[in-house]
Amino acid sequence: MPTRTRVLLSSLALLLACGAAPRPENRPASAATKSAPVADAPVILALGDSLTAGLGLAQSQAWPALLQARLDAAGRKYRVVNAGVSGDTTAAGLARLDWQLSQKPAVVILELGANDGLRGLPVADARDNLARIISRCQAAKVKVLLAGMQVPPNMGPEYSAAFRDIFPALAAEYDVPLIPFLLAGVAGDPQRNQADGIHPTAEGHVVVAATVWEHLQPLLTP
Repeated sequence: MPTRTRVLLSSLALLLACGAAPRPENRPASAATKSAPVADAPVILALGDSLTAGLGLAQSQAWPALLQARLDAAGRKYRVVNAGVSGDTTAAGLARLDWQLSQKPAVVILELGANDGLRGLPVADARDNLARIISRCQAAKVKVLLAGMQVPPNMGPEYSAAFRDIFPALAAEYDVPLIPFLLAGVAGDPQRNQADGIHPTAEGHVVVAATVWEHLQPLLTP
């Protein structure tokens, strides 16, 4: 791991482990766009934590809203829902899954796990929670796009490696597409992270949206 990325992730560990800046309402919000998508369009649900919620930015600057703009520009009739909640762990995401699935999404972009890793929670528990989320989505006939994440070596290289390996292992086991690392091209770049060194800037979210878009397109109905 490059030194700059290691420093960023170490800072991320210290702040998020302390429960940095949860969303005041602590509930997901729909992605905002200049032209609202059709209300009855198939839903793409972005289930995640502060990296999805867009902490520190306007909702219109977070990657789910930027993803909506890409869909609109491409003439794809989908409605992106930002279900990111700052501070969420995999257990918290699992606990609110049934409510989120009541929106009957066509696709779930699953971005959870960073807070588990940064708090040093058992890797096996995080893996089990993510597996249960994927399994429930598949049982509901919902496509899943799994976002990979990495954590700093604060807990030791073995823990970091085991955490990183959760995501490709689950993708293979449940036959779901994988974004290898959600923050590729963002982590470690001070121009693409806010002053806290943790959360992406508006520019960083543009990069994340492009990464998600690349992996999402094959899941969309022609």
